[in-house]
Amino acid sequence: MWSTTLRPVFRRFAGAVVVGVALAATSGCTVPIDAVAGISVTSDGHLIGVMMVCGHKIDGAVLYVESADVDKQVTVGSWTADRPLTPGLATWTLDAPASGWRATKSLAPLKSKTIYALYGGTKDNSWSSSSVSFTQADRDRLTPGKVRYDSVSDNGFESAITVSMAEFKTRACQNM
Repeated sequence: MWSTTLRPVFRRFAGAVVVGVALAATSGCTVPIDAVAGISVTSDGHLIGVMMVCGHKIDGAVLYVESADVDKQVTVGSWTADRPLTPGLATWTLDAPASGWRATKSLAPLKSKTIYALYGGTKDNSWSSSSVSFTQADRDRLTPGKVRYDSVSDNGFESAITVSMAEFKTRACQNM
């Protein structure tokens, strides 16, 4: 039987434990995000990586098969910039040689019904970009000058949108 004096103490202790667990669960060790990744296409159909660096730097990017199981996230391409990308917009072809970029893993052919994600980061894990998810069908719907990226609304909801390159450049860093 609980004494009436122990109940408030136990409730406070249980409340503190719940708050501590919630904080620990939401404060995992992640790399801070300070750039936004997107994709586009050239007029002759080449896939383009698009990176809007908001304030710091990004020096590479990885395209991988998206999966909830980290062990099933297979890299299908990776690139390193010749010099770290500083604030502003950068683009490079993913499936052909690109000036200022070196393919550290050449892009493998994309498969239909597979979800891919493009993500940017730094060698020292100091900064990263948001990722953009897409399928081959999403890529095929793109037209030159349009960028697909995952936008985060003011209320925290994430959704894929396609906008002009100019609009991407203007809007991408707004919710960082």
